[in-house]
Amino acid sequence: MFVQVCLYFYCKCLWRCLKFVVRKLTGQCELQRICYNTKPGAARTMKIEASLKGSKSKRLQTSVSVHPDAIEKTIDDIMELKRINPDINPQLGVSLQACLLQIVGYRNLIAEVEKLRREPYDAENSQHEEMLLKLWKCLKPNSPLKARISKQWCEIGFQGDDPKTDFRGMGLLGLYNLVYFAEWDTEIAQQVLSDSLQPKYREVTKKELSQFSKAEWEKKKFDKAIGYSFAIVGINITDLAYNLLVSGALKTHFYNVAPEAPTLTHFQQTFCYLMHEFHKFWVEEDPLDIMEFNRVREKFHKRILKQLQNPEMALCPHFAASESLINM
Repeated sequence: MFVQVCLYFYCKCLWRCLKFVVRKLTGQCELQRICYNTKPGAARTMKIEASLKGSKSKRLQTSVSVHPDAIEKTIDDIMELKRINPDINPQLGVSLQACLLQIVGYRNLIAEVEKLRREPYDAENSQHEEMLLKLWKCLKPNSPLKARISKQWCEIGFQGDDPKTDFRGMGLLGLYNLVYFAEWDTEIAQQVLSDSLQPKYREVTKKELSQFSKAEWEKKKFDKAIGYSFAIVGINITDLAYNLLVSGALKTHFYNVAPEAPTLTHFQQTFCYLMHEFHKFWVEEDPLDIMEFNRVREKFHKRILKQLQNPEMALCPHFAASESLINM
């Protein structure tokens, strides 16, 4: 343990010495080198974030958690602290501001998403009820809901006759995401729902035949192998998106698609992408039945995490504001 501590401080001191030497040789601080040598997007913003957090200056460390309205003042403080003339380096201030907007915005997005996740569904709240009914109308426009408490809710993947009980895990966040998917990506949402309800005949293999009796196989081969509960899976994918967000894994994606602060809309668009991709992944995996859901979900989660390790990754490029990134 003592050796590890000594090694840590040795490496830290060595790194600071190296930075000092490089600054003397180039005439630029680390923030300047990052902004001038790294293209806009996740690669640049994540390096700026790491540099500010790892600084020995408390003012720089706290700059990643300032209020959005204080970002311009924070940029002036950084320029002053680093002794950088803004008149000679005008682009640096613009680049740092873009990075800080993303960094601070990501932290604020986590807080906003967490607030929705912690807010329970309230059947006495008219806004909550209106959102739930909107979900039905978007997904089943030609099938009127006969009653608020109805077995019809099972048709879109809820577990019982009152969906409010299914939102316990993710609170309003699950409902917000499902409604966004159904309202703004209606065609895909309706197709995914339709597919999730379709039974799928499975050809028996020798390996599978050896695991089941003939009677068991006759029952299983007509199970909804492709099928799953649409709404319940949507809430589950909301949980997956939430964990990607709070772990920081989604920084790569958001810093590449949001030219300024990532918003709740960016998060909901990401959810739509994950729902669509999970559906395709589920079909490709061809699980025997719904009991394999956790295995397929975990495998899908690992695949998304691997994609997000690429600093140039944008999960849903059709939502990317790539043109706005050019002049950062």
